[in-house]
Amino acid sequence: MSSKPLPPPPKMSGLTTPAGANASMSSVFTTPAGSSHITSRYQTPGKSNNTSIPSSSQKHQQSSTRGQSSTSKTRAGGRAIIASSYETYAPRSSDQRARLARIAALTAGPCFDNLANEEKQSDENDQSMMVVTLAEAMCPPKSSANEPNSSANNSSSAVDQSIITQTLHRTTLKTHSLTTLIKHTASLRLALSASLNITNDVSARHADLLRHSGELSAAAERLQHEEQLLSKRAEEIGMPLEHYDAVDHIGQLVGVLFKDGGRVTVRGIAKLHVDNDVEEFIQVLERIDNAVEFFGGNGGGFEMFGRPGSNTSSANEGRGGRGRGRGGREKLAKEQPYAPHASGSAEYYRRACALQDAALELLRVSVADRISATSAQIQDALGLPKTPIKADKLEASLVYTRFHGISKRSNALIGIARKRLDALGQDHASVSMAAASYEDLLTLCRNTYCGARETLLMSTVRTHMDILRERHGLVGMTRLASVFLIRLCTVETALYLDFFGDLDKRRGAGRSRGKNAAGEEKEDEDLEKEPGSPMSPQYKRMASSSTHPAASALASQILSEDATYRDAEFQSMLSSLCSSLHRTLRRGLVSVLDLDVLCQVVSVLREERSAANASPTTLAAARAVSGVIQDAQERLIFCANNALHKEVVRFKPAVGDLNYPGKLLGEKPKVAIIIEDDSKKDSDDKEESEADKSTTETAVEEAKPDDAVAAQLRIYESWFPPMRSVLRILSKIFRVVEPRVFEDIALQSVQSCTKSLKDGSVSILRKSGMIHADLFLVKHLLILREQLSPFDIQLRSVERQLDFSEAGKAVTRFLANRNRRLFSMSTENALITLLREGVSVQESSVDSKRDLEDCLRSACNDFIEHTSSSLLGPIAGFVDQCKSTATGGSNDALANAPFMSGALVKGVFSNALQNLDRELENVSKQMNLYLENTATQGILLKPVVRKMTRSLEEAKRFIGEAKDEENGWDKEVRDEVLKSLEEFELKVKVATSKK
Repeated sequence: MSSKPLPPPPKMSGLTTPAGANASMSSVFTTPAGSSHITSRYQTPGKSNNTSIPSSSQKHQQSSTRGQSSTSKTRAGGRAIIASSYETYAPRSSDQRARLARIAALTAGPCFDNLANEEKQSDENDQSMMVVTLAEAMCPPKSSANEPNSSANNSSSAVDQSIITQTLHRTTLKTHSLTTLIKHTASLRLALSASLNITNDVSARHADLLRHSGELSAAAERLQHEEQLLSKRAEEIGMPLEHYDAVDHIGQLVGVLFKDGGRVTVRGIAKLHVDNDVEEFIQVLERIDNAVEFFGGNGGGFEMFGRPGSNTSSANEGRGGRGRGRGGREKLAKEQPYAPHASGSAEYYRRACALQDAALELLRVSVADRISATSAQIQDALGLPKTPIKADKLEASLVYTRFHGISKRSNALIGIARKRLDALGQDHASVSMAAASYEDLLTLCRNTYCGARETLLMSTVRTHMDILRERHGLVGMTRLASVFLIRLCTVETALYLDFFGDLDKRRGAGRSRGKNAAGEEKEDEDLEKEPGSPMSPQYKRMASSSTHPAASALASQILSEDATYRDAEFQSMLSSLCSSLHRTLRRGLVSVLDLDVLCQVVSVLREERSAANASPTTLAAARAVSGVIQDAQERLIFCANNALHKEVVRFKPAVGDLNYPGKLLGEKPKVAIIIEDDSKKDSDDKEESEADKSTTETAVEEAKPDDAVAAQLRIYESWFPPMRSVLRILSKIFRVVEPRVFEDIALQSVQSCTKSLKDGSVSILRKSGMIHADLFLVKHLLILREQLSPFDIQLRSVERQLDFSEAGKAVTRFLANRNRRLFSMSTENALITLLREGVSVQESSVDSKRDLEDCLRSACNDFIEHTSSSLLGPIAGFVDQCKSTATGGSNDALANAPFMSGALVKGVFSNALQNLDRELENVSKQMNLYLENTATQGILLKPVVRKMTRSLEEAKRFIGEAKDEENGWDKEVRDEVLKSLEEFELKVKVATSKK
């Protein structure tokens, strides 16, 4: 097992590492000069794994070799050096070698520097000597039993003795050196202990320093906190003095003096000018407001005199009026005079309120009185309201120019009041006592402005509306008046923002838009497409027609954060101005009966309402237009119901209204086609054919390709008047009235129209014949169903009616019941029982579309029945007689019946066959006249053919059951009859296949 090299020994101050120490784990002890040289070398085996103990023969050989070499060296040099190795006797285990290596490393420490030279000299003198290890030197002398002679042993003993002596001497020196090192190490240990004690003392002192520093910091913080408390307390102590000084010294600035200890309050001329000393006036207002808040909250003045401005409800009652709502403190001072028993703080609160009222009076005079004076001057100059201004000169008149002249200064003063109101709202979490006065002032200014503007503009707006109605009629006036009101709202909003708008917000918004102006051409194009944007064509038209730059800048103002134009007072003023449209249009709508005019008015108003809703500044005009739309729709619904009731429900047809098929042929009312007796059929057919030809030629000449509208109008005029009225009215009011209202009107009108068509069919039946009545009803019901389909309505409703049929019995039971509980608060109350038992609600579902389908189905069935009977002629009667006889009696009775005789049956089929062509031609012609669609004709003729085929089959069966040589029947007669029957059936199929 190979041994690893050990780490070098630790270095110590004052000690040197000998040069002889190397990786072979050798250690050299150097002793001071003058001592014998003892060299101890511990040699560890190399990296070879040979760790076996040498055998006895090898030991003997080595011993003899050492003996011979020592003898020869003694003889040559006079000294004999016996070389002996510690490894000869060392244990060979790895643990023992490792321990010895550690011991060698620990005992191989350096010595003092003054011993180095002596050891060097000793080494030079003993170069010829053999190195003897410390172990060998300390071992007893080896036995010489194996030596050949005693002389050699004696010489060897002498040499060993000298070596031992030297080794002992050097060992002594080494021991002294080690003792010195131990003492020096002890002194170093004591010095190190002292250093550690000093370090611990320094650490303790540092901890004490930190503790004292923390105590000093806490004391400094405590002192700082106490200093802040003292400063705050000093401010609190000095704050009342500041407010007292403000109340005592500001009075002369605002023109208020308190005499006789405050018992008398005298108003005079203020030294402070609002228009010139703006900054000073703002500071005065701030000091007064702080005094009001302080004395009202802390001094108890609020509990005694109440909130400032609490008695100013008159400021909100109306617009205008110079003395209306001048502030709450005038009334407050009169109602709460000087109180001798009041505390000083309460008295100063009363004085502060008086000062605030005087200061706000200066603002009121500078704004509200100026607006009122300007309005009065304009009225005197223009003669308003007796002489209204022309609409095209309105924006260039004094009504706008004078107000634009005072708008800038008024806006600055109103801005002062608004900023103070915002500051009071932010400084106080609860409701501020001083803020109520500013709210009253702003409300008064807005009411004064709105009252003045309404007085100046109302007569002009109304006069312009009346002129538009006289010149352009109701429809034209509606559009022009709506555009005028939209323009008026836009210009008035611009002027109102000049007076009451927030300039700071608008300037900030303008700067932000100016920074983003570059590189935004694409966004500008998108804004032009938006109807509500300031770059839309609507605003461009408004700005171009304005004579004042404020109107052109309105687009940027309304999109800013300034929403002053939404004030309730201003919107109320705009609504009052826009009400002129409602006033003028309502007068015209009351006298209008034409549905077309009403529909046009509603359509125009809807378009203008959409344009007004596109901008937030014209919402007042949109609201006014919406009110007019509701009135116009109500008038339209009334007129539509009145027309339907008159033209459909109470319709009484004239002679021309029932002239069918004359109306379809374009004939006059007295010309009609009537089917008469068989004797006159031939002549009538000729006359009909000639009339049809002439009528067709005339219609072809009139209905040229370039006159398709006239042809369509003729078709429209051929409709039955009630149905024409229903479709005309419904098509007009569709999308003009509300969907629910339209559906209700359509439901009632369809029911009335269906009933009127049935009544007309009965009248045509009496006048023109069965086929015309059937085709008339089928034609109009098909047209009605087709024309109603685009409306996409259900025509369903639930009708509720009160049923009083059980009311008499319920009253009888009520009177018979003597134990009436009239005042009982339960379901057993007699009155509640009477109402519950005597009156009931009956609900019924009404479906006009289903009724229309049922009526159309019934009309088609009647046409099929009547047409088949007409085409069969006498055959239908023959079949009916055969059925009735066969059902009521036996077959013999049917065979012997008079109508079953062969000659009579033969004549029936011969006549039917002869009349078939004429009947088929008549049916085909009438169907072509009433029903233009060939598909519809085919649908109606197929059931007719099937019914006729079934009747012919039954006739054939009855004829086949007749016996020969009875009742005039034989084979020849039967063949002729069957031949006629087959020929009849063939003609019917051929004629109907063409459809």
